[in-house]
Amino acid sequence: MKSQHTAAKANAINKDFSEYVAHLQSHMLLQARNLVPTLIKQTQHNNRDSVQELLHQTQADAEKQISRQVVRE
Repeated sequence: MKSQHTAAKANAINKDFSEYVAHLQSHMLLQARNLVPTLIKQTQHNNRDSVQELLHQTQADAEKQISRQVVRE
């Protein structure tokens, strides 16, 4: 009789623990979803800055090449 009671108690603890883990996992998932838009916006912002920087550098390089060309008439 004691072993059945101990087994029932162990099952109850396992069930409680499983529910706790499931709750924790769902909480972590929701937190991760809240972070994703921020990361995406930050990445888009960084990409936009990179594109602007590349465009500026390309324009500067083109102007240097043009200014160094010898005009022949």
